[in-house]
Amino acid sequence: MMRLLVQFAACSTLGLAVALLVLLGLMFCGQFGVIDTLILSGKPLALLSLQLPQGFWFELTGLSDAAQNATLQSFLSLCAGLGQIGLLLAAGFFRLWYVR
Repeated sequence: MMRLLVQFAACSTLGLAVALLVLLGLMFCGQFGVIDTLILSGKPLALLSLQLPQGFWFELTGLSDAAQNATLQSFLSLCAGLGQIGLLLAAGFFRLWYVR
């Protein structure tokens, strides 16, 4: 069981690294429409995470009304979108290398 967990963690790390490189490549090529779609795909999870107590967000960001901050919402949406892409890549890598 532990071996399986370590293998998936390694695949997740690789998937997130590849997703970050893809994001950098998209930014370098000026494909901001694709990046906007990535942000849009992460918006539901970001809005769900903003339902955490205000004290948590104040301690984390220092913003008094973090749930209403558009910059924080956009950043969380981008992180959630990147996490989704990284997890999708991780599942593919795991299936490719470890599932027989």
